[in-house]
Amino acid sequence: MSKTIEYFLTPHSPWTYLGHDRLVALAKAAGAHVDIKPFDLGKVFGASGGLPLAKRAPQRQAYRLLELARWSQQLGLPLNPQPTFFPIPPDAAAKLIIAARTSLGAEAALELAGAVMRALWAADKNIADGDTLAQVASNCGFDGRMLVKSAQTAGVQEQYERNTDDAMAANVFGAPWYVVDGVGFWGQDRLDFVERALAKAV
Repeated sequence: MSKTIEYFLTPHSPWTYLGHDRLVALAKAAGAHVDIKPFDLGKVFGASGGLPLAKRAPQRQAYRLLELARWSQQLGLPLNPQPTFFPIPPDAAAKLIIAARTSLGAEAALELAGAVMRALWAADKNIADGDTLAQVASNCGFDGRMLVKSAQTAGVQEQYERNTDDAMAANVFGAPWYVVDGVGFWGQDRLDFVERALAKAV
């Protein structure tokens, strides 16, 4: 039986961006399948007591920027902590990733998710814009226009809602969130624990 990581993400999270490539690499090394599940973090915040960034206390916002800079330097990943297009509605990008998962498979969806997050956090692109998303997908070698169109279907919306329901059922309250053998791990700084959990999984 193959090992599985449930990967709850939202593409407008810088923390998800910082952990994405490492997650993909450690899953590959462990021979694990990544079940990628973009979800509605705003809805989860509403159910779990979380606050959107703009409503957090100033000292929390300031420390977030400090930590983003630290992790960007630590990981050697380019990151603009205050991109032009942020805060931004993540739904269109999340549903694009779901459309890729549905039509092209998990590996394609993971590749596209990484590209979308790099577009926002490293290239200062507007990932709420359909043309931008189509270009990002096309740059990955996919049919960007087709994926953007597919992302607008009722089936993708239903999957987005199911992912969100799954997140709440798993007691998710932030992103990224990883689940191995029913145990949750919040944040890219918990990937060492995810790796250890995979080593024990059967």
